[in-house]
Formats: sequence, C-alpha cells, structure tokens
Amino acid sequence: MSMTSPAADPTGASTTGPTRYLVTGGTGFIGRRVIARLLARDPEALVHALVRRESAQKLDALKAGWPGGERVRALVGDIAEPGFAVSGDLPQVDHIVHLAAIYDMAASDQANRAANIDGTRHAVEVARRLGAALHHISSVAVAGDFKGEFTEEDFDLGQGFLNAYQETKFEAEKLVREAIDLTWRVYRPSAVLGDSRTGAIDKIDGPYYFFPLLSRLAKLPKFLPLAIPDAGVQNYVPVDFVADGVVALIHSSTAPGASGQRVFHLMSPQSHSFTDLYRALAPAIGGPKWAFPLPKQLVRPFLSMLKRKPLNQVKDLWFQNRHIPPAMLDFAGLSTTFTTAETEAALAPDGVRCPPLASYATKIWDYWYEHLDPWRFARPHPDGPLVGKVVLITGASSGIGRATAIKAAEKGAITLLVARNGEDLDVVSKQIRAKGGAAHPYVCDITDQSAVDLLVKTVLGEHGHVDFLVNNAGRSIRRTADKTLGRLHDLERTIAINYYGAAHLILALLPGMRARRSGHIVNITTIGVQLRISRFSAYIASKTALEGFSDCVAAEVIADNVTFTNIRMPLIRTPMIAPTDDYQSVRAATPEKAAAMVIRGLVERPAQIDTPGGSFMELFRIFFPKTNARILHQHFLMEDESQAAAAGDETGDEIERREREAPSAIPRNANPVMNRLRRGARRLRLVHYGRKAANLALPVHW
Repeated sequence: MSMTSPAADPTGASTTGPTRYLVTGGTGFIGRRVIARLLARDPEALVHALVRRESAQKLDALKAGWPGGERVRALVGDIAEPGFAVSGDLPQVDHIVHLAAIYDMAASDQANRAANIDGTRHAVEVARRLGAALHHISSVAVAGDFKGEFTEEDFDLGQGFLNAYQETKFEAEKLVREAIDLTWRVYRPSAVLGDSRTGAIDKIDGPYYFFPLLSRLAKLPKFLPLAIPDAGVQNYVPVDFVADGVVALIHSSTAPGASGQRVFHLMSPQSHSFTDLYRALAPAIGGPKWAFPLPKQLVRPFLSMLKRKPLNQVKDLWFQNRHIPPAMLDFAGLSTTFTTAETEAALAPDGVRCPPLASYATKIWDYWYEHLDPWRFARPHPDGPLVGKVVLITGASSGIGRATAIKAAEKGAITLLVARNGEDLDVVSKQIRAKGGAAHPYVCDITDQSAVDLLVKTVLGEHGHVDFLVNNAGRSIRRTADKTLGRLHDLERTIAINYYGAAHLILALLPGMRARRSGHIVNITTIGVQLRISRFSAYIASKTALEGFSDCVAAEVIADNVTFTNIRMPLIRTPMIAPTDDYQSVRAATPEKAAAMVIRGLVERPAQIDTPGGSFMELFRIFFPKTNARILHQHFLMEDESQAAAAGDETGDEIERREREAPSAIPRNANPVMNRLRRGARRLRLVHYGRKAANLALPVHW
C-alpha cells in the first residue's frame, strides 16, 4: 500500500460502516479512559488497541469492565518498532489515537526517545499508510522554558528544554506537524492528576512526589502560618477531563480547524502556585490552614545556587533520599502562560469543562493517602505499633524466641514461628492461640539455603509480606583455640546459623520490605561483641559478622524505611548456656526480660541496644587495650573448660539434642542482701528511670 493517501476526515465517521479506531497506549492511565468513552459515545465503534504481548491480559481485564468491551480488539505489537511490528496486515481504521508515551521524570534519555520520538514516527507512518486521521496526545511540555504567553497556535518559539521529557515531546509533535499528506490533531494536556470524582491515579508522578513531604505538615499546629517558596506556577487537570476532552474533540465538527490540522490545550483556565496547591489540599492534609508564598526575590537566588556545584550534588542527594527525581526542581521558576480560549469554545457544545482544583483536591489527596502513599505500610495501628504486623521469629521454640513470640502476640502481632523442632513449635503456637493470639508455626533449618527459600516463598504466599524479622536462632560454642584444632566444623556450624542463616533470611525478605517502604530487622547478638572474652571466639566472630553485615546493609536501605536493630544481649538463662558449668551460679536475666528488650527494638527501632556494663567495657577496651587484654587473660586463667568442650567428641546432632533437652532455668545462688537491694530498686524503679535518664543524656540505648 502506498505511504501516501487522501487526508481522512478528522471528525466524521467511516462512510462504509462503523467508525474504526486504533489506539496506542490503550491500557494506560489516560488511554483506558479514552477507549471507554469512545465505546460509550458511539455504540457501533470498533477499537483496535495496540498492546505488547505481556499486556494482553491486562486489556482483557479492562474489556470485561467496559460496556461494549466486546467491540475492542487486541492488536499485539510494539510502538517502538516500524509498522508497530504487527504480524500480518494492519486493520483498516479511520482514526489513530496515539497515547503511548513516557511521562516519567526519572526515565532515561534513551527510554524517552524510544517511546516519545520513535513511537510517534511509527504512528505517523502507519496513519499515512492507512489514510487515517492521527490524533496525537502531546503535552504543554513542548513550551520548554518559554517565558510569556504560549497560544494554541504557537510551537517553535526558540525555547530551550530543561529535561529529556520536554525535548522529546517537542520533537515528537514536530514529526506530526511536518508530516506530508497527513490529517492530524494535537492535544496538549498539562500536568494530569487523578480522577476528579474518585481521585484515582495509577502511580506517583508530578506533584504527587511532594505529597509525602506535605503529609508531615499534619503534625504542625493548624494555627501556625506556613511559608511556601514561590517557585513559579503549574497547571493541573484531572484525568477524566483530559479523556472527556480528547473524545469530544475527536468527534467535534464545530471545532476551529475541524477540516484540517489543529492544536488544543487541555488545561485548566487557571494555573496554580505550590501555595495554591497546598491551600487546596490543606483540609485533607490536616496541617496549618494559613499559607503564604515567600517572595520570588528571596527564592530565585536560592534556586540558582542549587544549580551550581557542589550544592547541586547535595540537592540531588536530598531529593533521591526522598524518592523525588531531581529533575522535578527544573520546573521551579517557570512562568509560561498558556491560552485555552479556542479549546474551551470547541468543548462548549459537549459541556466539557475543567473543574476547579479546589473542587476535587481533597479526593486526590485521599486516594493517594489510602493507595499510593509510599509510607502507608509503615503507619502504626491506632491500637498499638505491633497490632496486625507480621513478625517472623527464628528460634521460636524456646528461650528468647519463645518469650518474644508470646509478648509480640499479646501486643496484637501476627507471629510466624520458625525453628527446627516442630513439636516444640506446636506447643508454643497452641499457648499463644489459647490466649487469643495469632501464631503460625514453620519448621525450617535456616542453615539449609533451599529450606530458607521455601520458607520465604511459603510465608509471602500465605501472608503477603513480613513487617519484622527477629534473627534469634543461634548456636554458642565455648571452646579454647587449642581445643578447636581439628574441629573446624565447630566454626562452620556456628557461622552457618548465626551469620549465614540470618543473612540469607535478611536478603530474602529485603526486596519485599523495600518495595513496601516498611520493614525492621532485629538481630539478637551478644554482649561478647563488646567484651571479646576468651573461649567464645567462634560465637563472637559470627555475631560480629552479622552486626557488620547489617550495619552495611542498613546504610543502603535507610531511604526505603528499612531499619536494623542489633541487641547485644547480656547473659540470658536459656538452654544455650546450660552446658557451660561456670554459668550455673552466675546471675543471668530471664528470657522474658530479654523478650522485653526485643519488643523495645521492634517498637522504638534504635540502631543498637546495649547494657551499661557492655558499653563501659567496650570503652575500656578502646582506650586501654593492653590493660583490657591482661584482665581478660586473668579471667581466662580463672575459668575451667566446660565438660562438653573438654570431651570434644560430640557430634552436631548430639549438641543440638543437648541444647534442646537442657533445663531452661537453673537456680542461682541466693544472696539475701543483694536480693533485698534488687527488690528495693525494683519497687522504686531506679533502674528504669536511670536507664531513661542515660538514654536522654548519652548517645546510647540501654
């Protein structure tokens, strides 16, 4: 077929049958609304929707919800390829509505060029080949940095461009305007917001990037005056107005230029400053009601400074940490005024008018807050910070893990209990459920990589996500270096569960936490990381490795609101320490006390929880390393090897069985005087208030 053909009538229907449309980008934010309106306007219209193969199912789902959806045909192809890469002949159509494009401030230059320029070039070629009228959805971005009035007749006025999106939209519209033997219309919407009736929108873009910052203003008193920088004006339109306008203008026979080429500005008659936007949103935000703009004379010098090194690098980092494309600042200071009189006149017969921003702003905000707020999953439940949260706890069959699971369930958490011993897990689960809590047991050996992968797949399939991970499962080996000779498997077993197993779980759950911008990981480590006492080289090394791994990862994911807490536990009376004879007469905290520390880590999320003794000994080791080494050596000489370590011939299974069967509580020697002092201190809450005072005055969490 010839690449040239008589110009199609841009407004009339086919003279030989129903009007036929080919729509690109038909499953997109604007496109699916345009198709729905085309079907509703003309009960005989046929629509061919160009979709990539992977989007065909999405189109099928949309068709099921459209009245007249059976009149939509999927045309599998690719806008980025010549002829749309359609297998076989293209369908004969009267109109091509070209909506496929990229509107993403974070998109690369290459992606913008492929979608916006190459896609439009191929749409022009197909329209000329089929003799169809081309309806090109452009953007007011073609005006670039132009200052002054920009009419519907204006195009190339020597303007510059602030980013790849503006430039590629200009080049795309230029291809349409310069095409030979092509009937075309161009539609330039401004910044598109959600639906004015429902607030619905697909993704965060444009002004939505700043909504998380605005939401924080809700914490300020309502009477507080708010100063907002005057950074130019933007024009906003709801998506339903854009779709209504496009369809009305496609069918309009009274529009200026109906018999030929024409450009329409689908815009609000009034542009808005950021102060105007805030005022419209303020009732929904719940922040200060009174906002005033800072004068441009104060703002412009500051904006100019941000464009120069090194401040521009600081600016980019600040924006990136808040998931705002730095290119968004490029639009600050724009002062283009767009005319809309001719478009308004063309839309008048259909009664299509852009609603004022104030009439739908609260709906826009409410929809974003409920469905798109990146921090919505991190919001605490009004009944408590752990209510409804999914908490996965390893080593949950006994000791600290068991006590933590019980406490977390009491606070409303959905506890996922993980351990090797299924019978013990069932006992804990039944105990939690008997009190009305939620508990789900999962048998898993976290040293088995395939078992961990299956665990994570199962948990995510059943619960959708994990809010908190408590890496509690652990193994402790108390053995001197000379007794470890020939027993490298002791180190391997300890590292496998204390470090590799925990790290594998972290890595497996991290993508989901980052996607939800909500997650917290608590690692149960040891005071030994600070003390570095003898005989625990394998155990302390494994816990130190876990801390180091977590600290490094924390620096990578903090902007995604995924955080870590390392709890350096003191001696806890659990089965793990039972084989050490010297610990039978040493004062140790209960698992319940340790669980309270874990709950604090889950709720308060400090980077680290220490004990006063651990902090003191760590400082002593840093400032007096030689003296500290001598003291630790004397401690080494005073202690004997445990019977288990002295025997040195236990298998891994025997160690695990001994740890499970050891009593969880060993009576300690009673000292009447010390016991009375402790009871008195508890009554006066001296320890509690002392810890609180230290946490406020010192950079510690005790």
